[in-house]
Amino acid sequence: MDIFKKQVEIINERNYNFYNLNNFENFFENPNEEKKILLTIDDAFTSFYKNAWPYLKENKIPFILFVSTEPMGKYGYMNWDQIREIEKEDFVLIGNHSHSHEYLVNFTFEDFKKDIDASIKIFKKELGYNPIFFSYPFGEYSLEHKNYIKQKFKYAFGQHSGVIDLTKDKFELPRFPINEKYGELKRFSSIINYFPLPYKKLTPENKLVKGSDNPPIVEVEFFKDQENIKRINCFSNEGDEWGNPKIEFNENKMTVKFRDKFKFRRGRLNCSLNDDGKWRWFGAQFIIKED
Repeated sequence: MDIFKKQVEIINERNYNFYNLNNFENFFENPNEEKKILLTIDDAFTSFYKNAWPYLKENKIPFILFVSTEPMGKYGYMNWDQIREIEKEDFVLIGNHSHSHEYLVNFTFEDFKKDIDASIKIFKKELGYNPIFFSYPFGEYSLEHKNYIKQKFKYAFGQHSGVIDLTKDKFELPRFPINEKYGELKRFSSIINYFPLPYKKLTPENKLVKGSDNPPIVEVEFFKDQENIKRINCFSNEGDEWGNPKIEFNENKMTVKFRDKFKFRRGRLNCSLNDDGKWRWFGAQFIIKED
């Protein structure tokens, strides 16, 4: 909590505002240049309720709390009365985080749908509605999963780092992880100053990689009038070692060729750009299936 409070102090010192979550949809319809902070919290642990919630409530800091329905009320997790207590505040929104919070990419597609449908049924029973926000457990999903989530929700968040802007897919929105491992204040001070690195298209759209598709060939198509794109620097963790993949440009299209196969279970690509003093960033996460 001491570190979290210092992080909020940094946000306030930089004069960044938090999103009014009730106007989140309006951002995509009526964008402006103002940078805002969106706080999301996964899992609804009792430690959040006991420690962070009183501070957030006192300061009316907006956030989305992503809830998996199966563990609710079990040891270490909030119960539905506590969820309803939080949900009634106008600066809080609840998100769906699946039913089981298992590695859903290991499920058959029918079992995946059953898991999501079970969570929706419980949300409707306990809160009277299904949330418009979804968070993929572990940030893992296939194209088939994403297409099903599109039918049930308005927005979905992954666990790949980056800054949301209008060019990002509403069903794979990026988030910077801020936790015990990645919450160090120096890093935090840097990433809240990052700006989005817009692009027109990123392929492959299916982030589930297996067999001969590993490593994937990533292509990023930028906009024709985009400046400084050849200054991009990328890092990736293929072979379980972070390094620089090979980057080739053909006009406004960048091709990323990885040095080796990604190891099971996740592969990451992070790209940054010094755009005349303004640092821009985007990331991608690939889910690696064993052969």
